[in-house]
Amino acid sequence: QVQLVESGGGLVQAGGSLRLSCAGSGSIVSLNAMGWYRQAPGKQRRELVATIGTYGSTSYADSVKGRFTISRDNAKNTVYLQMNSLKPEDTAVYYCNKAMESRAWDWGQGTQVTVSS
Repeated sequence: QVQLVESGGGLVQAGGSLRLSCAGSGSIVSLNAMGWYRQAPGKQRRELVATIGTYGSTSYADSVKGRFTISRDNAKNTVYLQMNSLKPEDTAVYYCNKAMESRAWDWGQGTQVTVSS
């Protein structure tokens, strides 16, 4: 059974930084293109904010470009999201999963990020 565990969220002031981690069961992370998603309060849909391919190519939503950095450690089967210059509008629950949402595994619990102004 595929399991994804996100961690690293918290409460931070605007302009601060956080580093999120996503650990996957087995080798699922190292074998797949992965993405970080977020679901803001009151929003029904998750927003894809960053992806990383199996060979390390990355892409970002315009809203986070230049502030967020996605990376992966295949040996640890873990994907990271370094978030800098955080804004109140970054407040959301953050999840990781396959980069292609239509083929996503079961979603994990996510990790809450709250940015105060």
